[in-house]
Amino acid sequence: MALEWRAEDVDSYRMDIRDPHRVLEPLEKEIRTVDAALGALRAAGILAGTDYDRRRFDTHRAAVAERFEIPWTAITPRMQRLLYAINAIRRPRAMLAAGVFCGNTFISNAGAAVGPGACYDARDCLGVEIKPDEAARAERNVRAIDPTGVARVVAADAVDIARGHAGPIDLLYLDADGDATTGKGIYLAILQACLDRLSPDALVLAHNSVNCAERLKHYLAFVREGGAMRASMNVVLDGEGLEVSVR
Repeated sequence: MALEWRAEDVDSYRMDIRDPHRVLEPLEKEIRTVDAALGALRAAGILAGTDYDRRRFDTHRAAVAERFEIPWTAITPRMQRLLYAINAIRRPRAMLAAGVFCGNTFISNAGAAVGPGACYDARDCLGVEIKPDEAARAERNVRAIDPTGVARVVAADAVDIARGHAGPIDLLYLDADGDATTGKGIYLAILQACLDRLSPDALVLAHNSVNCAERLKHYLAFVREGGAMRASMNVVLDGEGLEVSVR
């Protein structure tokens, strides 16, 4: 089942990708917008609830701003909050994130389980980045947040890692790029490579569901209409969007 939730101001909500910590709106509005998205996901049966610890998220956000080297990012403040909240609500014991660049997208997910904003304990949070230099930077960034090693980043091909993952995977985050022909369409190959190791009620989060919708058309058709997912919702709270699917 395919669904959509859209913020009313999505066309005017924009960020400077090289200024990721800039405040774009009053905090109360950011919280209301994300809360509305979480409510829609709960109503669709994709999330079991909507509650997360906002003070712990604030601590997480401050630590990332202070300790992470982020050359640029398309993860808006709204998306950062949404990713953290989804993980804080679902509490995946094992999370796999494909295409983490400098680690900002990865820690937006894993930060609910590790570091100063953690609200639960995970077993394994694995980030994958195909470019060795970026993987090394991401690992340095993550180590500044999580000294335990529960969250870690490896330099590898996400399809290979997904295919070899022992499972179960409770949350799969997709933000990887394939070659010039495939682009974000690589999401489908990654998902299919580990589909049989997704746990019951596993979540699959696909970034760029709006601005890369054409490249993602086969992926979106698969999660919305292919029968592998119980429900899928396009959460449009910024210009990139996030497709949230439940097994």
